[in-house]
Amino acid sequence: MSTRKDAVAGQFYPASKTEIEKMFHHYNVIIDESIKDERILEIIPRAIIVPHAGYVYSAFTANIAFRLLKNSHAKRVVVIGPSHRVYLDGISVARYDSYETPLGEIPIDTKLADTLIKKFDLHFQENAHAEHSTEVQMPFIKYYLENASVVEMVYGQEDPKHLSEVIKYLLNDKDTVVVISTDLSHYYDIEKAKKLDTICLEAIATLNANELHQGCEACGKIGVEAILITAKDKRLTSTLLDYRTSADVSNDKTQVVGYMSAAFSE
Repeated sequence: MSTRKDAVAGQFYPASKTEIEKMFHHYNVIIDESIKDERILEIIPRAIIVPHAGYVYSAFTANIAFRLLKNSHAKRVVVIGPSHRVYLDGISVARYDSYETPLGEIPIDTKLADTLIKKFDLHFQENAHAEHSTEVQMPFIKYYLENASVVEMVYGQEDPKHLSEVIKYLLNDKDTVVVISTDLSHYYDIEKAKKLDTICLEAIATLNANELHQGCEACGKIGVEAILITAKDKRLTSTLLDYRTSADVSNDKTQVVGYMSAAFSE
């Protein structure tokens, strides 16, 4: 039995199960006390977009989306994120038996992983999978969809249209949901960051993949474009859930990173 070991526990997120659960509970209390339209909490997503920074900066934004994803009662979750550490040509699919998290191991759907590799000419590049963009999502999945299995996909140079074909195939199964991982602009002052991030947000809200190329600087833009192509083709509805920047935590408005979450539902 092979395990995808956690690589950034204790760095991007707590290594303690208790600490993680306290964070998620705290965020949910804030949501329950401040949400203006409770109908949002009834959304049943087929896919979500979430950020992947350290939890102190972006976990509140991600948590809203994963809380909704629980409504899907999905049996498997496919997490798709960009490679930050290694050069990667195409898409690597994690070929392990399980995924380690502080909340317990998650089984990997090896049958689905093998099917994707064969059907879409993907591969497994092991050194691409100590990747934080995908790993930080796993504690959320274990917390909100305790019995679900996962598939981890990390991409480098990839055609969004090809990735969209993979996502369309995945969403043909009603028991499967997709998580797209991305942060937004990096290290601009707050005014510039919000201007650039607004392009991303408007593109996602309107399912306009072309608008992403008008200045959106999301590090996971390939994945975002792929889900927008897919959502438009499958006539899914996009709902923006949260947007904020690192300045909301650090109070440093000179070099910020943007974070957002969204849900795509039928």
